[in-house]
Amino acid sequence: MTFLAACSSDPAAAPTSTATPTTAEATTTTTTTTTVASTTTEATTTTEAATTTTESIPVPKAAPQPHAAEPHVLLGTIEIPKLGVKKDLLEGVSLTVLDQAPGHWPGTAMPGHTGNVVVAGHRTSHDRPFRYIDQLVNGDQVVFTTKDGRFVYKVTGTEIVFPDAIRIIDQTAAHTATLFACTPPGSTRQRIVIHLTQA
Repeated sequence: MTFLAACSSDPAAAPTSTATPTTAEATTTTTTTTTVASTTTEATTTTEAATTTTESIPVPKAAPQPHAAEPHVLLGTIEIPKLGVKKDLLEGVSLTVLDQAPGHWPGTAMPGHTGNVVVAGHRTSHDRPFRYIDQLVNGDQVVFTTKDGRFVYKVTGTEIVFPDAIRIIDQTAAHTATLFACTPPGSTRQRIVIHLTQA
């Protein structure tokens, strides 16, 4: 069985999926007519090919063991203005990482990119960055700042799941994000999940 181990010592391994990037090609034909004399017409045809490339959907990595020694990798910051939260955002979701700051699930989308940005944090231990995420409502903002820029996401919903609901890390073709933490506060029985979409 697979578990979301953000707050407990449950073993965890996330299933992965693969996606193939798509490339679309379009052809545009332009015809220009020039009148040279009252009885003669000359036509010119130009064909241009436009290429559009879309980002591939990320593939989440398996969850680490709860106390795995993950390296300290600073990705940027996460802000939740309604709650007065502004914290570093680290790479990783082991307790070793989450004891320092909220952590980004490796292999999930990076802020501002196609896919689901998945971030875990503590509610009752250490500095409790996600303590009051249960107070977020639709429309509230979460802001990620990375080397790529500043990205604003808006809350679209909240749900409570059991630790084996690994589906919350599933990737999307849209720009979405998911925050999760243990719930109720002080318990590892379930997870509170906040769903967001890029504004």
